[in-house]
Amino acid sequence: MPLEIVTIPCLTDNYAYLAHDPATGATAVVDVPEAAPILNALRERDWRASHILITHHHGDHIDGVETLAAATGARVIGAAADAHRLPPLTEAVSEGDIVRIGMSAGEVIEVPGHTVGHIAFYFPDSAVVFTADSLMGLGCGRLFEGSAAQMWESLSKLAALPRETLVCSGHEYTQSNGRFALTIEPDNPALISRVKAVAEAREMGRATVPSRLGEELETNPFLRANLPAVKHLIGMDGASDVECFAEIRARKDRF
Repeated sequence: MPLEIVTIPCLTDNYAYLAHDPATGATAVVDVPEAAPILNALRERDWRASHILITHHHGDHIDGVETLAAATGARVIGAAADAHRLPPLTEAVSEGDIVRIGMSAGEVIEVPGHTVGHIAFYFPDSAVVFTADSLMGLGCGRLFEGSAAQMWESLSKLAALPRETLVCSGHEYTQSNGRFALTIEPDNPALISRVKAVAEAREMGRATVPSRLGEELETNPFLRANLPAVKHLIGMDGASDVECFAEIRARKDRF
């Protein structure tokens, strides 16, 4: 049975996720910006957190980890490369390691760029990947620590997953990301349609993530930096994919 995914709003624009295995009752919490709303969501469903999966060290993703772990006894899993700046880990993981949530096996994917120790968790049997601040709805994270080349490689790994994969990212940034995306591809019909749908969702107070990878491939400018048509639109015909990605990221930083 696939994992049951629950999106939990936290702080002002963060999201945490529950990944629940119906067969065993095991439940993972992916990132913990704050403990209270996650504990409430668990209590409402009569679920117990068995695992906490940490994607990266930023406070708005880990500040509630120790409180949640103390309240639930959950195992805390995070990147070995970042263990020195994460809450105490039960298990430190690296690229290719497997994390098991009940009957579901998830693969650790190293996705540096936003931070050098950022990881994602991919559960192929459930067609879901938890990307936090690497690949985001219509966007990607700022390059606070890593290089453009690192982030492009990370995004390329994620882009190679099956198109039906559900992308669970860490923030409600999709609407502002969409406004920027239109400056790159103003005539992209899929993008125009998505921006409209996102605006309607936000007017009704609905989350705009998770999204499907196929939709990101059709509309997210950071995944489309390798396309000749996009290179032409930004005046970079013949540039490398990394150069084009770096230009789009720089434009977003100034947007």
